[in-house]
Amino acid sequence: MVVLSVPAEVTVILLDIEGTTTPIAFVKDILFPYVKENVEEYLQTHWEEEECQQDVRLLRKQAEEDSHLDGAVPIPAASGNGADDPQWMIQAVVDNVYWQMSLDRKTTALKQLQGHMWRAAFKAGHMKAEFFEDVVPAVRKWREAGMKVYVYSSGSVEAQKLLFGHSTEGDILELVDGHFDTKIGHKVESESYQKIASSIGCSTNNILFLTDVSREASAAEEAGVHVAVVVRPGNAGLTDDEKTHFSLITSFSELYLPSST
Repeated sequence: MVVLSVPAEVTVILLDIEGTTTPIAFVKDILFPYVKENVEEYLQTHWEEEECQQDVRLLRKQAEEDSHLDGAVPIPAASGNGADDPQWMIQAVVDNVYWQMSLDRKTTALKQLQGHMWRAAFKAGHMKAEFFEDVVPAVRKWREAGMKVYVYSSGSVEAQKLLFGHSTEGDILELVDGHFDTKIGHKVESESYQKIASSIGCSTNNILFLTDVSREASAAEEAGVHVAVVVRPGNAGLTDDEKTHFSLITSFSELYLPSST
């Protein structure tokens, strides 16, 4: 087994989710299809609720920002005269969500609605989050060794908490010290990792970031963060240069913490 020694200055382990803690297949084959199959029904059921209307307003604002993009789907505003049939607006929101998801966009507006839909599904017991079998034992070991563990995902903080709170391993939220999403910045921008370090109250070189995406790894490295790229079944392949440049692990159990001995 490959063993990667964690630098002595590392006190924080920052985790990506999709392809790192959780199989891509769970996200691609269960979470995202659930949204596409249920978004219209969800909107019809929750349309009058303030949270749903907040989601729609955020999606409309995003649609306005996207208006210059090819194929962008607008979401018209209600006339405000009380005579509007919500069905045509619901359809516009559904079409916009489909369009964004077809491009695998990571907008905060889309992630917020998805997170609220997943919350309803998890709390109703319709699904449980999946984690690779090495994840939970390793995270427990890291915490026992005094490490802090944070999550940084393009999925909303709320969606992250749902995954960790409703998993096949039970409620494991207690294993995570904090969560970050794209509100702090995009994962391919080095500034995001500087902001995360500042938020945690540490230096960037106190952080080890585990991700399956080389562009995220490069951005983190640029910020001075230690990085290991996680190679999992179903993940995108790496180039020969990436394999040479980055430290690679196939399991969290391959990380060796000098401080724990």
